[in-house]
Amino acid sequence: MDMNKVVTDMQSAFAEFKTANDTRMKAIESKGYAPADLTEKVDKLNEAIQQKNDEIAAIKTAMARTQTPESKQTRGEQEEKASKLMSGYLRKGMNEMEIKALSSDSEADGGLLITPEMSSEIVKKVYETSPMRQYASVQTISTSSLEILQDLDEAGAGWVGEVESRPETSTPQLKQIEIPVHELYAEPKATQRFLDDASINVEAWLAEKVADKMGRLENVSFVSGDGVKKAKGFLSYAAGTGFGQIEQINSGLAANITGDSLIELIYSLKAAYKGGSNFFMQRQVIKAARLLKDLEGRYLWAPGLDGNTAGSILGYNIVEFQDMPGLSANALVAAFGDMKQAYQIVDRIGIRTLRDPFTAKPFVKFYTTKRVGGGMKNFEAIKLLKCAV
Repeated sequence: MDMNKVVTDMQSAFAEFKTANDTRMKAIESKGYAPADLTEKVDKLNEAIQQKNDEIAAIKTAMARTQTPESKQTRGEQEEKASKLMSGYLRKGMNEMEIKALSSDSEADGGLLITPEMSSEIVKKVYETSPMRQYASVQTISTSSLEILQDLDEAGAGWVGEVESRPETSTPQLKQIEIPVHELYAEPKATQRFLDDASINVEAWLAEKVADKMGRLENVSFVSGDGVKKAKGFLSYAAGTGFGQIEQINSGLAANITGDSLIELIYSLKAAYKGGSNFFMQRQVIKAARLLKDLEGRYLWAPGLDGNTAGSILGYNIVEFQDMPGLSANALVAAFGDMKQAYQIVDRIGIRTLRDPFTAKPFVKFYTTKRVGGGMKNFEAIKLLKCAV
């Protein structure tokens, strides 16, 4: 696909969309309704804009993959040997000497840490599948949890005269936040015959299967997880402005959003977080946002031409999160803020795989595990938009 052509098509579609939607709105104002064919045209143009935006994102992703330094590098002899041993393990299993040759981190139960190349490939693909990882803070730890100290208030200070008494001022308080890691697993399987005869790269196949499942499960938990055996998502925290709470702004409508509510959402966030802020919403909500105008009839939404966002509202980029709720009464339909300062993802070092050729014959199962957690670390850094009841 030609990037220039797609961008031009996006701009043309948006211009046509604005014209058609303006005509629709005038018909509603004068007649009380809009012709069905005109409404259908607006919907189709809205879908065309989204399609072009998806094409731009796909081009950007393809360009990034082909230009990564890793794709131009060759493996060293040691890495190549480890890769061959791992491929052999996936196909046939290993004897004790081969396991020792592969990794000193192997364990007696048959599990072993997979090769660094395969591990990084899984992490890379999970990163691509789980958009939350692209915006939140990510830290790798060697323990079972990450402890973060949060500053709850300021130190006391004040003006005083030269000879006046100086009473003790207040001391800032710290609160500890603990983000534990939880076990996430995937268990793809293949027949032994396939593994014996396969001309494909078995490591790449396993990485693709594992990353796809883990990425989807991760992102759901980072958004809406309840914290029980999984990460706690930012939508699961109580409403409010205190510690452990996230402020929620009312959209003003039971199953829709308004321009005023988006403006209120923006200005509810402290200026210190505005620089890295984005909107996070799913496709249905983005579609509704495209229809919003200001008092002078100008659209609040503008197309995003960099392929990394779903457009912008009032200058702030929109990030498409399909795991966010759609438009419905009482739903948290949008988040706004600096996700990197707000949310912490924690990875436990190492991805482990167990080869099981016995319990599901004629299939060989690959039980792959990783440990990951997530939770809020700064409750001021994002705000949520909630539809009215």
